[in-house]
Amino acid sequence: MGKPTGFMEFERQAPQLLPVEERLKHHEEHYEKFTEDKIKTQASRCMDCGVPFCMSGCPLGNLIPEWNDLVFRGRWEDAVKALHATNNFPEFTGRVCPAPCENSCVLGITDPPVTIKLHEQSIVDYAFDQGWIKPEEPVKRTGKTVGVIGGGPAGLACAQQLNRAGHTVTVYEKHDRAGGLVMYGIPHYKLRKEKVQRRIDLLTEEGVQFEYGAEIGKTHQFADIKAKHDAVVISTGAENPRDLPVEGRDLDGIHFAMEFLPQSNRRNWGDEDPAALHPDNKVIFAEGKKVIVIGGGDTGSDCIGTSLRQGAESVINFELLGEPPAERTDANPWPQYARIKRISSSVEEMLDEGGNVEYSIGTKKFIGENGKVTGLVTMNLDWSNGRPEEIPGTEKTWECDLVLFAMGFLGPRGGLLEQVGCDLDQRSNIQCDPETRMSSVDGVFAAGDCRRGQSLVVWAISEGREVAHCVDKYLMGKTQLPSVRIEQFAY
Repeated sequence: MGKPTGFMEFERQAPQLLPVEERLKHHEEHYEKFTEDKIKTQASRCMDCGVPFCMSGCPLGNLIPEWNDLVFRGRWEDAVKALHATNNFPEFTGRVCPAPCENSCVLGITDPPVTIKLHEQSIVDYAFDQGWIKPEEPVKRTGKTVGVIGGGPAGLACAQQLNRAGHTVTVYEKHDRAGGLVMYGIPHYKLRKEKVQRRIDLLTEEGVQFEYGAEIGKTHQFADIKAKHDAVVISTGAENPRDLPVEGRDLDGIHFAMEFLPQSNRRNWGDEDPAALHPDNKVIFAEGKKVIVIGGGDTGSDCIGTSLRQGAESVINFELLGEPPAERTDANPWPQYARIKRISSSVEEMLDEGGNVEYSIGTKKFIGENGKVTGLVTMNLDWSNGRPEEIPGTEKTWECDLVLFAMGFLGPRGGLLEQVGCDLDQRSNIQCDPETRMSSVDGVFAAGDCRRGQSLVVWAISEGREVAHCVDKYLMGKTQLPSVRIEQFAY
């Protein structure tokens, strides 16, 4: 504990967002930079609790009090070692994780919690700046090979762990770049893609092999991959988007979020064909359009911020559920993740530009002219009985010419799973043994959103690390890879 009285002497301070009018001009990260002294001061607020609930609130079990103390003492190189002991990609989580650890901070019971997320990002950024993060090749190879299908955070974490254990790992990625949602979903202004590519390049230098454009059922057959490897890990994510099958759904101008967001990221990369990943190669751009984003959460927020940066005429957000409370309810006590109203940077931008979040609202139908969407019709909803009931007389028509669905995901896409032939759970995710993480098919494991359902990046990394532990044990009979068993809270 660096400074026993730090939490009493210093108030919480976190980097401030740049002004709305400034950050809407670009796709760069939009927080001010903190000085090293300010970061150390904030780290001194950590109380080094006897029971560090922040660690159990973190799906990775990060050694938070340890690296807070090291930051306060200026021992940055030791801090990054402690950080990497549990997290393969802290520059991802330090930027886009909603920080359940801060919700579980003991100081947060009475005061604003410790700025854990700030310290995580600061440590890894400092380490990269100093050149301390280098490829870690295995001392020797085991002769075993593993195929990882899907190059998102879960697959990348799994691949790095297994590679460092000495196995030869090949990642099969259907797109032209690895990274999954952190590459093609999360916008540049939240996580610059150079930082994602930097990690992928490091994995390549460590010996992880990547095959791009490798889509099971098209370019590759699962039986061939399984025959080629001693074990296979499926980490394809939950890519099946929730649809809204109402009248007018087939009108042009209605798109899923993950048809829209990758195009923006590809433009920011300078790609010649931003629509290359769209099934119909259809260009989607919000400039000059009246945009309605259906669905809140991170994906909806990303659609809002991206639309504004593309020059949308207006943006409105529809949320099916009611407005969250400002503070915790009795049913949501500490140290659970606080289910309260939060205003993301993108929603703040929308509000500043004259848009709004409309809560408890259901879409009844889309209307259009000449095959293009021109508006939609909604009804207000009453949730007082725990289920949505339409309120008579609240029908309203909204003008729009671009609608983006950000209503979540229902599980992994078909095709691959049909070739695998594994059992699925009630939510259409891959069913695995909870201890071994193996599916019903021998030697085939699963990790990430395709196993646990749509979740956070931090959970994906946790899943990747855990399945690597299980695969190494399956291949070698024992393992020295760490296990991650953080299941206390559901995020």
